Amino acid sequence: MKESLKILFVSAEVAPYAKTGGLADVAGSLPQKLKEMGHDVRVVMPGYKIISSRQNYVTDFPVEMGGRQRTCIVRQLEDTACITYTLNNYDYFNRKYIYCYDDDGARFAFLCKASLELLKATGFKPDILHLNDWHTGPAAMLLKELYQLRDPFYQGIKTLFTIHNLEYQGHFGREILDLLGLPQSLFTPDGAEFYGMFNFLKAGLVYADKISTVSRTYAQEILTPKYGEGLEGVLQSRSGDLVGIVNGISYETFNPMTDPHIPHQYDEKSLIGKANNKKALQHELGLPQRDVPLVVVVHRLVSQKGLNLVLDVFDDMMALDTQFVLLGLGDPYLENAFTAFMKKYPDRVSVRIEFNEELSHRIYAGGDIFLMPSSFEPCGLGQMISLRYGTIPIVRETGGLKDTIVDAGLHADGNGFSFREMTPEAFLEAFRRAVDMYRNEPGTWLELVKHGMKSDFSWQHSAEEYLSLYDDMLSTGD
Repeated sequence: MKESLKILFVSAEVAPYAKTGGLADVAGSLPQKLKEMGHDVRVVMPGYKIISSRQNYVTDFPVEMGGRQRTCIVRQLEDTACITYTLNNYDYFNRKYIYCYDDDGARFAFLCKASLELLKATGFKPDILHLNDWHTGPAAMLLKELYQLRDPFYQGIKTLFTIHNLEYQGHFGREILDLLGLPQSLFTPDGAEFYGMFNFLKAGLVYADKISTVSRTYAQEILTPKYGEGLEGVLQSRSGDLVGIVNGISYETFNPMTDPHIPHQYDEKSLIGKANNKKALQHELGLPQRDVPLVVVVHRLVSQKGLNLVLDVFDDMMALDTQFVLLGLGDPYLENAFTAFMKKYPDRVSVRIEFNEELSHRIYAGGDIFLMPSSFEPCGLGQMISLRYGTIPIVRETGGLKDTIVDAGLHADGNGFSFREMTPEAFLEAFRRAVDMYRNEPGTWLELVKHGMKSDFSWQHSAEEYLSLYDDMLSTGD
């Protein structure tokens, strides 16, 4: 491997500047770790209106979109761990939200094309162009079908495309090719065409030099019809180039000893702080300060997270004398269903339908049991964060949850509780086992909490795996 690699990391979300989920956390943490390991890493993201941090002008250049010149103004965020550029265009990104606009296809096509133009404009030629999720897939296509054919500057750049969640693919009309300046002859089943639509994610799968996803188990699952979201055939054809690398979490951001968002700092040697955080959370949310299992959920409220299982057995959970806290927003059905349970159990259930990063930290710190019964989970960060704060996860054995959580009832080295079948009965059985240990084996529970807090899900090992993958890519000839 080169002593120092040049890496450009492209993502639609980067924490803490723009975030809706785990993609932002990865984009905010992995580049920083790679830089700490001695590499020249730069990050590029859209210049959303919601970004509040100070930025400095770097350069500007035109980007041709469908025969029309669009201006891209490049700014650099101040006080970042590694150089982070925002690509600014008033028409595309000066809006209230990140997603859910009719022209999202054009917006992220601009991100892809402007990211490649940025390289020439700044003179930064990366060894690795690391693309993340569907928003960036066409950049791999552009590089191969346009830029590397026309300009020697772009030759030799290798592309890694990381799937963070295969469910979200970016389906748009075939006019995306015209916007990108690519011929319609590329709109084929062997290319980015997918059931008559241009599929952003498929473009990344077909054109990237290597493909990664965010856990070893998920890398195997997505080769099957059950988890492949219609792209299992494409993935099977590229299985030799597909690698699973488990995500990490930032041990600086999620550190109960230094976390500014929690009232009492603590570690595995001083758990009185965790007990006090539980009381503080109960007080903040209007729950009685009782020593009962405090069960918490911090998720986007979408079907993927398996929360229908929780709804199905909610009364049984309450019958075990527990308290329940949920923070999240999403599917109106789930929002209304959990809000209804708060009305049914007003002194035992607190539901906050919102995105609140600071409160999420207090929930992780104050909870006893964290629920993540996902129907599928590419990696999952919640279970790692909960362990960092000594809150024991209950998960379904799928994707990254299977790779990171070992059932404490079945293995001496366990760090949580798990179940396999996607049924209310299987989930409730795991839940009962966790509550039983909390209530009847306090010494065992305490050791489980300490063991979970000692788990190492930092980025060090994962970053080393990425560097090994980069090395493998660079050792392969054009």
